[in-house]
Amino acid sequence: MSDKNDIQLQPVPPASKEGKVGNVEIEEQVHHEHVEEISPELEVLLHTDPLQGLSDDEVARRLETFGRNELIEKKRHPLLKFLSYFTGAIAYLIEIAVIFSAVVGDWADFGIILALLFINATIGFVEEAKAESALDALKQTLALKTRCWRNGHLVEFDTAELVPGDIIVLRLGDIIPADGRLLGIGATGEATEGDLMVDQSALTGESLPLAKNKGATVYSSSIVKQGQQMAVVTKTGGDTFIGRAAGLMAVATEEGHFQKIINRIGNFLILITVVLVLIIMIYLLVKNRGTDKGQFKHVLEQVLVLTIAAIPVGLPTVMSVTMAMGAKELALRKVIVKRLTAVEEMASVSVLCSDKTGTLTLNELTFDEPYLTNSYTSNDILLYSYLAAEPGANDPIEFAVRTAAEEQLDILKDRTHKHDVPGYKVTSFLPFNPSTKMTQATVMKLDTQQSFKVAKGAPQVIIRLVGGDDDAARAVNALAKRGLRALGVARTKPGSLEDYELVGMISLIDPPRPDSGETIRRCNDMGVDVKMITGDQQIIAKEVAHRLGMGRVILDAGHLVDADKSDEEITEHCIRADGFAQVIPEHKYRVVELLQNRGILVGMTGDGVNDAPALKKANVGIAVHGCTDAARSAADIVLLAPGLSTIVDGLMTSRAIFQRMRSYALYRITSTVHFLMFFFCITMALEWRMKPILLILICILNDAATLVISVDNAKISAHPDKWRIGQLIFLSIVLGALLTTLSFAHFFVARDVFHVEDDVLEAIMYLHISSAPHFVIFSTRLSGYFWENMPSPIFFIAVMGTQVFAMLICVYGIIVGQPIGWLWGIAIIGISLAYFVFLDFVKVFIFRHWNFEFTAHAWPTKVRKEKLAARKVRAIQQQRVWTAISSVRQIGAKIKALEAFKG
Repeated sequence: MSDKNDIQLQPVPPASKEGKVGNVEIEEQVHHEHVEEISPELEVLLHTDPLQGLSDDEVARRLETFGRNELIEKKRHPLLKFLSYFTGAIAYLIEIAVIFSAVVGDWADFGIILALLFINATIGFVEEAKAESALDALKQTLALKTRCWRNGHLVEFDTAELVPGDIIVLRLGDIIPADGRLLGIGATGEATEGDLMVDQSALTGESLPLAKNKGATVYSSSIVKQGQQMAVVTKTGGDTFIGRAAGLMAVATEEGHFQKIINRIGNFLILITVVLVLIIMIYLLVKNRGTDKGQFKHVLEQVLVLTIAAIPVGLPTVMSVTMAMGAKELALRKVIVKRLTAVEEMASVSVLCSDKTGTLTLNELTFDEPYLTNSYTSNDILLYSYLAAEPGANDPIEFAVRTAAEEQLDILKDRTHKHDVPGYKVTSFLPFNPSTKMTQATVMKLDTQQSFKVAKGAPQVIIRLVGGDDDAARAVNALAKRGLRALGVARTKPGSLEDYELVGMISLIDPPRPDSGETIRRCNDMGVDVKMITGDQQIIAKEVAHRLGMGRVILDAGHLVDADKSDEEITEHCIRADGFAQVIPEHKYRVVELLQNRGILVGMTGDGVNDAPALKKANVGIAVHGCTDAARSAADIVLLAPGLSTIVDGLMTSRAIFQRMRSYALYRITSTVHFLMFFFCITMALEWRMKPILLILICILNDAATLVISVDNAKISAHPDKWRIGQLIFLSIVLGALLTTLSFAHFFVARDVFHVEDDVLEAIMYLHISSAPHFVIFSTRLSGYFWENMPSPIFFIAVMGTQVFAMLICVYGIIVGQPIGWLWGIAIIGISLAYFVFLDFVKVFIFRHWNFEFTAHAWPTKVRKEKLAARKVRAIQQQRVWTAISSVRQIGAKIKALEAFKG
């Protein structure tokens, strides 16, 4: 049966006489395959005697040169991985707080802060623990044993011992152990008929097994589906097609997007904390020089407590808990998160690159709409195809035909014997052979006892069998241009066993998954551009894109490696194209890399070994249901349910989580800025300070309450989210400055208007500094007004509960020293609540008037200037494109109006 696939997959040139039937020539689509380059030095080593093989001495020399046929990996010790969670700007800041707590002897805070540090590290380590690495999975795809000619004998040994120049035997079911070149001869040197059918879908994404003949390259880890041949090994280990994929995965280990964001926030907080605290420390040492207050230890204790209170010790823990809750929510929807920060990064993904075969499609050939003639029906062509099918043949096309017939024909359901067709009896069967390029069956219809013949095979052969049919030839060409596989079916006319008439042409395709089209539409509605990246042929990719409702601008992979174009031009191709076809793993990796270099956050979905490098490189790698171990291990997220619909669930959940995290980050930065700004000014001006226990109480109570932000209601954005750190910091400074103004108002009104005692003043300022910044979190939850999406009951109770607690200890003088009474307590809480409403309007104003151009002008840097200029150029180009489209539409409308007028 192998040569049948040769006709369909390895077509003859258009000029071939075999393709000429009737007056219309059948246009065959040439299969394009990546060609491996062999250096002249290596080519010399490949001319081994097929029946002699290499000698042991020669093998030893080549092992020394090329190494073993295996993938080498440097594993990271679990302890080192755990310790890595203690690195980063925020972590360093918290570790400084731990050290400072020990220095001043504040062991309670020392224990609490250290516990928070370990909790954050443990959450990250446990959530991201992986059962196996991507390279381990790649190793598992390699064959373990192989048959090879050595010293004139055919022997079996471990694949790791193969070297270039070895002669290996490939048979049905074998996993190919290394890249090789087919020799066109059998295991004992005899000539072979037919080709080797090789399934390399997991490597290249091609939906059908490929027919390989003498001189063709076979790739390590692909599977032999039919035939037998010998091959000479050309590349081993890391030099193989799959080895290069492993090498790409080793390269794709860089700092995650979320970690970069947290580090930028941390760097800002470190800068303002260290600078302001150092200024205060130097000021106190100089001003109180020669007094007890000016002693270094005394001053150090004051500034260390201030530093501890200012450091956002709860920030990493709140972030980790929020992401862990999101991961748990996704797990209920059969979406497993392997890298915790991927939950947040998915919210910012604006381009989703997707593999085709097995991801957007089912990775199985199915019966499509057939071409029919002579009044035959779809059921007729299925029945005759089934009668002419070879039972038990290991062929994907035959399997697709048999499956479609058994599912759609009533007479094939509920049969006693699997191979019987009720009402018909096959009296003679001629299997497929290279000379006829078709199968034939003689069939008796039992109720009339009349016999007829059925033929099924290559379209041009069947058309010639019926004496030519130009319409059928045109139909085959039309199917081929859409990427559909065609198979001709004919039967003899009644009363004759020699005169055939055409029944029609079966069309076969690897169809889209039922939910793929809807998923793509919903992703587009959410501002995510979906691009198809496939190793399959361009015409097939265009047909699948059409069926999915995608654009059909599918470019050849050659556009990605065009030496005449700059990276900037190629990146524009990547942005504008709807996908790329005939790609190899390096191409998929390059698409992701180029888009990332433009500042785009990229998601990648896939299921095969060929997808693994791009899955690893992408900001969010998503392995789909039924994926290979390599894809599963390289991915950040694994889908356990068939189809892609759960990706939309992931997008929505991640955007909700993003809103919660940005809300907390804005609140926490604002609180820190306010805290440092107020105490810096009050210390420098009046040397006023608050008891250390009250400062620490503010820090711990407020951070503990905000842990429940992980279950707060969130307003999901209609477009990909962005952190906009410049906006975040600017808004934090503005809100912090306004809060500082309110703090001074409280201080001076209480001291100079109401003339309260010092202990009462301290209690009043404690309650104000605890409540006013804390209530701001009700505003930072949204970019719009706070009433547009109310907080969840749990979150509201937690936040209000901590401030009621703070009010009670102030009202009754617990911990703070002097009671302030209910009037002060209620007034301070009421003012804090009213002030957050005012700050909410300020926030909305800034959000609505902020844009990147403002940032570039306010804080001009070389990168921002270049980015702004590039944006303006693209905007002008886009406007020209839309103007041209509008002009074309206007011309079209005028032509239609003119035609209507003439009519």
